[in-house]
Amino acid sequence: MSGQTKLFSAGYADLQSDLHENSQYGVASIAFATIVAEICKAQNITSLCDYGAGRCNLSAALRKHGITDLTYHPYDLAFPEYGPPVAADLVCCIDVFEHIEPEFLDANIEKIFSLTTNLGFFSISTVPARKTLKDGRNAHLIQENSSWWLQRLTHRFDVRRLLAYEGGFWMIVRPLKAAAS
Repeated sequence: MSGQTKLFSAGYADLQSDLHENSQYGVASIAFATIVAEICKAQNITSLCDYGAGRCNLSAALRKHGITDLTYHPYDLAFPEYGPPVAADLVCCIDVFEHIEPEFLDANIEKIFSLTTNLGFFSISTVPARKTLKDGRNAHLIQENSSWWLQRLTHRFDVRRLLAYEGGFWMIVRPLKAAAS
């Protein structure tokens, strides 16, 4: 990552790769596919960056919801073969922010902001994960409430919709550079 802002520490991709060996890890996007599909239809979304895509479960789930004419760009540090994240009409970060190493949170928020050309869909868990990293830490490295997260995200995003659920919340956002539209 020379010449670029670092988004994670050396070795963290390996810790995430280890977790992704469990087929029950990285499946949160399936539960949110209905909402993402509704956004895609209502906003005529033609491209989607799945930031923290895991095994691309969101793409498969969207196809089941009839979203077939969409340029899908997965990004996940555990799957370098996907390549770097790509700017898109809709950037989805489903169960991702809480997994980011705290010292790299601001860099990731800036990166996600730079990729979001129209809307973002973010779901964030606010409670400990049921899984742990190989080094013993809880897989949710950041366990904070929605107010804490909003303080960090509203510097770059205008919240269009927010819904709390047991153990977390999801939000639809627009980058501030496009908030006036």
